Amino acid sequence: MTAATVSSVHAPVYLDFKLVLNASAVFGGLCLVLSPFTPDTVPFAVGAMVPFACLRILYTPTMPAAMLYLFIWQWLEIFARVLQAWVDGQSMSAGTGGPNVTNAYWYMMASLIVLAIVFRLVMTNMKPPTPAQRTAHFRWATREVVMFYVVTFVVSTMAAVLGRGGLAQPMEALARVKIVGLFTLFVYGMSTGRGTKIMLAVVLFEIGTGFTGFLSDFRGVFVFLGIAAIAARIRWKFTTGLLLAAGLVALTTLALFWTAVKTDYREYASQSSDSQAIVMPLSDRMAYLGNKVLTFGDTDFGETSYKLLARFAYVDIFASVIDVRALSPEPIFMRQWKEAFEHVFQPRFLYPDKPELSDSDVYMRLTQRYLVDEVSQGTSISVGYMGENYADLGFPGMLVGIAFLGLILATCLRILMSFNLPLVMREGIAMAFAFTMARDGVEVSLPKILGAALMFMIVFLTVVRFAAPKIVRWLDSSGAAARAKAG
Repeated sequence: MTAATVSSVHAPVYLDFKLVLNASAVFGGLCLVLSPFTPDTVPFAVGAMVPFACLRILYTPTMPAAMLYLFIWQWLEIFARVLQAWVDGQSMSAGTGGPNVTNAYWYMMASLIVLAIVFRLVMTNMKPPTPAQRTAHFRWATREVVMFYVVTFVVSTMAAVLGRGGLAQPMEALARVKIVGLFTLFVYGMSTGRGTKIMLAVVLFEIGTGFTGFLSDFRGVFVFLGIAAIAARIRWKFTTGLLLAAGLVALTTLALFWTAVKTDYREYASQSSDSQAIVMPLSDRMAYLGNKVLTFGDTDFGETSYKLLARFAYVDIFASVIDVRALSPEPIFMRQWKEAFEHVFQPRFLYPDKPELSDSDVYMRLTQRYLVDEVSQGTSISVGYMGENYADLGFPGMLVGIAFLGLILATCLRILMSFNLPLVMREGIAMAFAFTMARDGVEVSLPKILGAALMFMIVFLTVVRFAAPKIVRWLDSSGAAARAKAG
């Protein structure tokens, strides 16, 4: 055996973009073997290879790790439909949604591929970070990194309180600074090995606070932790796999718990069946959830798991848009794009009388369905940006609309990744942007994703211009002082 071969065998393996790419290829191969045993053999086999195709297109040395979340999360919502069909024991096209469910599945998978191609074209030939930018966080002190997270948490909380009326959009974007603080803390802890106990405490704190609201905000911390591990390029060990498995089990358990209790909890928190305004104090809400935890063992896990899977899969709604468009096409040309741009370029602080976005109204118009369950729970539902593009342009025309949307988002991302900041912060900002764009995956509506992208850029350009340089100087100087004192 040559020295080069020995070196290759013993070369360390790191959890990074390339490892996830290779894992997606293995996953696709396993699903190819399993596909003959599923009701939808071809959709199952081909759909399972879409993550590998997207990541292979995206893979460049300067591609932020957050793109893994942006694409894999949306792919999961689509691929879940063939898993649901497998559980049902019948093909997607044989269900109540009819043959257009399969068409919707293919159209959505094709849209992801188009998005990946556009992101790759826009993000190609980016200037790589300097060595100093790559390693800046290694020179920082733990106390100041934790303080940075605390400051971003306070700013996020204040933004949430102030986010009323015309300030709702900018304050919602400003609230995303907490993601940058969290991400920086996670990458710092995993890269340097310092402050890991504090990092664990923050994870538990974020999970707990995630249950205090109206939506499932607890899952965000799992996303940030996982993508931060990839950005930090931690060494892959047996314990790394165990921790990953434990995290997936914890996230799945919490998701099942939330699925089982969310309807009753929302009604209790709002003291209403048709409102999202929380009126019960935090202590009472925590006590209520605590009682639910004690009785969680009595849950019908089979039924709850199926409800979670069915809610997660987001293809049938698109199929309804296809059904309706075939019978009665939208009379207004490009109505969804037109209304999206009108909404985005009429900021509420200049147009206080601008009507609120109503995803539910668009849903009922494009699907001809009445939202019985959502109305009863005080929530809304959208056909998603892919469905809206189909309503405007059909297929394959919708892919042009998807490509244009991808061009806007990828351009924003390229600007964000070009900031003169340490790489850990640039990756954190990219994570905040990706989470803002895809928190609700393919469910997010066209005007919301466009409006969020524009406002995010305005707010973070301001933050980077006036606040970020001072923060970086403070972290650098504090780290230098700590090293001088220690040595």
